[in-house]
Amino acid sequence: MQRIVHLDRASVVADFRPPAFAHDWIDYPQTAPQQVVERLRGASIAITNKVPLPAAVIEALPELRMIAVAATGTNIIDLDACRRHGIVVSNIRGYAEHTVPEHVFALLLALSRNLFAWRATIQAGAWQAAEQFCLFDHPIRDLHGATLGIIGAGSLGSGVARLGEAFGMRVLRAERKGAATVRPGYTAFADVLAAADAISLHCPLNDATRHLIGEAELRGMKTSALLINTARGGIVDEAALARALREGWIAGAGFDVLSVEPPPDDQPLLDSALLALPNFLLTPHVAWSSRPAMQMLADQLVDNLEAFVAGTPRNVVR
Repeated sequence: MQRIVHLDRASVVADFRPPAFAHDWIDYPQTAPQQVVERLRGASIAITNKVPLPAAVIEALPELRMIAVAATGTNIIDLDACRRHGIVVSNIRGYAEHTVPEHVFALLLALSRNLFAWRATIQAGAWQAAEQFCLFDHPIRDLHGATLGIIGAGSLGSGVARLGEAFGMRVLRAERKGAATVRPGYTAFADVLAAADAISLHCPLNDATRHLIGEAELRGMKTSALLINTARGGIVDEAALARALREGWIAGAGFDVLSVEPPPDDQPLLDSALLALPNFLLTPHVAWSSRPAMQMLADQLVDNLEAFVAGTPRNVVR
């Protein structure tokens, strides 16, 4: 009998089918850090989307055999501790390969075509008072013919590349920052920053990618460039980005993620003046969460549980 504990069931709006093995499944809508050990005590399988499982927690749970992450990113799990204790960690893959790229392009299109500035102009009555049929107050840029830089080569980055090519964009895939050689099909990191009209981030958050985009990188981009982040907030130095938007180092940014979620009131990107800018769009980590994508996530998660219990674990994070 497997004891399964889902620590943050409210984070996924979908139906989880019962696994095809003997089990006892307990759901908690949310779990605070101080509640994790007590709730997982005696569990053989833990399910978490965003509840962290650091080394101290893992070491306090000798019966834990599997962690099923209800997401792709695993930065909330101490993977080294899991390896030491023989705990299998499986994640979800490919479920957001349509919904996240669509969100990326929603942000790109809104920023490129200045939709929020135009809305404000109409609300102010400028069109109604115009002497001709249209206005030219705000510039509009086409995606067709523009250069799209993609940082991160997984399924989400590939999905964004496909949409970019469909729009007629020139797509550059960035090599890892600081790499000694450039792989076929990739372009040096700094060259992508310098050439791209828009950059979309799709890499995981880890020690190598934390603040991957900081002041130097933002200043290395075109002043006409857009930065899109639907990956993880910590990949970008948020204080540097706030300054870049205020001072015009880049043309705009569309973000779906922040370094701390839910964010504190003093988060640099939540400044009311910044949020009022027409060239900065912030959404609350929803790019992944279309209903079809969340159902695919739930189905794949149960597949992962069944494969683990059958002795053939899948989607194992190394």
